[in-house]
Amino acid sequence: MGVKSPVILFLALVANVSAFQPLPACSHRTSRSVRVQAESGVKRNPNFAKLQGGYLFPEIARRRNAFLEKNPDANIISLGIGDTTMPIPEHILGGLTGAVSKLGVKDTYSGYGAEQGMGPLREKIASELYEGRIKAEEVFVSDGAKCDIARLQMMFGSEVTSAVQDPSYPVYVDTSVMMGQTGLQDPSKKQYESIVYMPCNPGNDFFPDLESLPRADVIYFCSPNNPTGAAASKAQLEELVAYALKQGSIIVFDAAYAPFIRTEGVPKSIYEIEGAEKCAIEVNSFSKYAGFTGVRLGWTIVPNGLTFADGAKVRDDYNRVMTTAFNGASNIVQGGGLACLDPEGLKEIGSLIEYYLGNAQILREAAEAIGWTVHGGSDAPYIYCDLDGKSSWDTFSEILEKCEVVTIPGAGFGPGGEGFIRLSAFAPRDSCIEAGERLKKAFGK
Repeated sequence: MGVKSPVILFLALVANVSAFQPLPACSHRTSRSVRVQAESGVKRNPNFAKLQGGYLFPEIARRRNAFLEKNPDANIISLGIGDTTMPIPEHILGGLTGAVSKLGVKDTYSGYGAEQGMGPLREKIASELYEGRIKAEEVFVSDGAKCDIARLQMMFGSEVTSAVQDPSYPVYVDTSVMMGQTGLQDPSKKQYESIVYMPCNPGNDFFPDLESLPRADVIYFCSPNNPTGAAASKAQLEELVAYALKQGSIIVFDAAYAPFIRTEGVPKSIYEIEGAEKCAIEVNSFSKYAGFTGVRLGWTIVPNGLTFADGAKVRDDYNRVMTTAFNGASNIVQGGGLACLDPEGLKEIGSLIEYYLGNAQILREAAEAIGWTVHGGSDAPYIYCDLDGKSSWDTFSEILEKCEVVTIPGAGFGPGGEGFIRLSAFAPRDSCIEAGERLKKAFGK
């Protein structure tokens, strides 16, 4: 075919463009209008409608950002969310970078791994952190304790009753609500129907009166506790295990802050208590151990001897959850986990923990100088300050306005936290010193 003339090409172009022009009103073409529905036809999960407000920590970030919009020159110091600030140490970092390098070599490349985690890492967790009290096959490596709590809730389902410390980490309550285990929240009490709230306050040494409580199927217990900083004694944990065995309950023991324990004789694992292997699951994480908050690596222990009422092994059901809803932690991250548990890595973790505990001491002394009654900060990275009856949210706002310091109101951890404020030691040292000085200047007597 010959080359088309410019006129033909122009006419063809005009014809193509006009095909996409709106039809004139007098056109004899007919078209059927389509009604577009603004919403989908999918019914919302009613359990999400029960949740009150947003999740605590995004709400703190929202208020912080709103303050910065009004005060763009503010020099904010964050003592709020427990996010690590120190860089990952050299040996542990080498485990991460070494694992990355292996992916670039044909002979060492790896793809999908076992959903339960690398065998060598499971072995190291069992031997180095639990001194052989648990078996490697009972270790499930994951992307963090928070995610594992949600997976445990998936396994337990909607028919169980959960008990939580009050105050406590919000994930326990919120996931219980999402799973359909609860009724509505009582506005006057700020408590959900069908959750057992276990009061933990200075009056009971931050340990609940277990015998006075209704029975619960699953008991969520964190030690050292977030937010109170209280670490349960061996006698207290023996009481908890005995109670669970008597009631036929399962404890979900959150030990994410275990490496901060310095008081001799205070257990770092529930499995230091006789009988716990028959009634307890333990969740933990490298987040606070090694600065892995952004790296994401944790683990959950589900003992072989733990069973449901029908005799089925809890471990088998949790294994089904992991193999169905999880593809395993990143090979790169698990390389870092292996390095954490080398002698060099454990030494580096010890140094990080001492740094944050040093921060906690600085903040604790500042709060005491103000005249606040202070808890925590010795076996935990959190300082829990008694406001002597003042509103925790109002105090949060006052501290932000006067000191440009972000804290966490105790009420965000449950009704039992009202009247308290939490300070986090996860900050640079100079920031903790400066924050302490600002607080003393604004609130000192």
